[in-house]
Amino acid sequence: MKKPWAGRFTEKTSKSVEDFTESISFDKKLWKYDIEGSIAHAKMLSKQGIISKRDSGRIVRGLKDIWTEIEEGRFRFREELEDIHMNIEAALIKKVGDAGGMLHTARSRNDQVALDLRLYVRASVEEIIGLLRRLETVLADLADGTLGIVMPGYTHTQRAQPVLLAHHVMAYAQMFRRDRMRFGDALKRINVLPLGSCALAGTGLPIDRQYVASLLKFDSVSDNSMDSVSDRDFALEFLSCAAVLMMHVSRMAEEMVLWSSEEFGFVEIADAFATGSSIMPQKKNPDVAELMRGKTGRVYGNLMSLLTVMKGLPMTYNRDMQEDKEPLFDTADTLRAVLSILPEMLKNMTFDAARLRQSSDAAFSTATDIAEYLVNKGLPFRTAHEITGKIVRFCLDNGKQLHDLDLESYRLFSPKIEKDVFDVISSSASVNAKKSYGGTSPTAVKAQIKRFRNSLK
Repeated sequence: MKKPWAGRFTEKTSKSVEDFTESISFDKKLWKYDIEGSIAHAKMLSKQGIISKRDSGRIVRGLKDIWTEIEEGRFRFREELEDIHMNIEAALIKKVGDAGGMLHTARSRNDQVALDLRLYVRASVEEIIGLLRRLETVLADLADGTLGIVMPGYTHTQRAQPVLLAHHVMAYAQMFRRDRMRFGDALKRINVLPLGSCALAGTGLPIDRQYVASLLKFDSVSDNSMDSVSDRDFALEFLSCAAVLMMHVSRMAEEMVLWSSEEFGFVEIADAFATGSSIMPQKKNPDVAELMRGKTGRVYGNLMSLLTVMKGLPMTYNRDMQEDKEPLFDTADTLRAVLSILPEMLKNMTFDAARLRQSSDAAFSTATDIAEYLVNKGLPFRTAHEITGKIVRFCLDNGKQLHDLDLESYRLFSPKIEKDVFDVISSSASVNAKKSYGGTSPTAVKAQIKRFRNSLK
């Protein structure tokens, strides 16, 4: 098949140029969306009387045959035809003759690829939203099942205050909920039809872009033909949302790695979701969590890659933009893989409740509760804070924990302290006291889980 631009050129394209510029090796992933868009375009051309109903029907039937051939693995993608658009168009012309050559009326590969990408990103976002919803449900179930477990909460990676494990789990649920909402919001800007913008200036033919939008379920039609073919903001927004999501995944994965170590011993990852060592027989490695943490880097890199491609491009379409696809495809594939395995891994973890409680009782994690106890006795918080700090210093100097001190020792620091201080220094008492909205008491966490489940509906 001749190149679409053969009329202007006197020499054939060099084989080395064909090898360098081809994109079919990766953009064949867009075949489904390219055919969907072409079918809608053919129907619109017929509706508007630009091509005959007969030719439109032949085009649509031919495209559906090509769809079947690709699905069944019988279609041959040819590098010399550069990209998915020309591969499908060449196959169509071979099937239906001159009618196939009419399909490219009132469109360019510039608006065609913008359409294909938007369809691909839209489908990917819808799938990712579904996977996130499943992950959120698993986290809510995990929180429900761990409501009775107290653990140390951390700041600066130092033990800070006791919290419910369920509260910690729900913190991640909230992160992933924001991710789902972020992707959902991005759909508003993704779901805009660019087709009909042609190369950059639109067309003088009487096309109906709104009709195409309705066929392809787009919410709106792009307003500026130049912006339509040069815009990759929707792809960048997808990659940005993906980067934030993977940051959340990586934070969770980091804790899985730490918590499953012997030094922490908080959680046991199921054997099915871990690997061993080729030389050390005793090892059980959290490789799945480590890989999720590692894959975050490639998603960040994909975002930076496309930002860099786009940063210096003049209006409108430039061939540099061919470099948008591989980062986009890789990110979507990575998210699908991570969001598929993460819920299964979470469902197959076992927490050591005794170890978690033991850790939460240590390291003076209820010191803040003593300070609040003194506030309730009428002291200013700063005064209460200083007194409590002195109590902690006394314990450190004497090798004691807060629960080791008797009332007489406590009263050395303030006459306000009475025997009811022992009601606030246990980790359970500390957790139960945090009844503020969004706090870590069992009542507050149960209410949080209920609100969260309602939001999933």
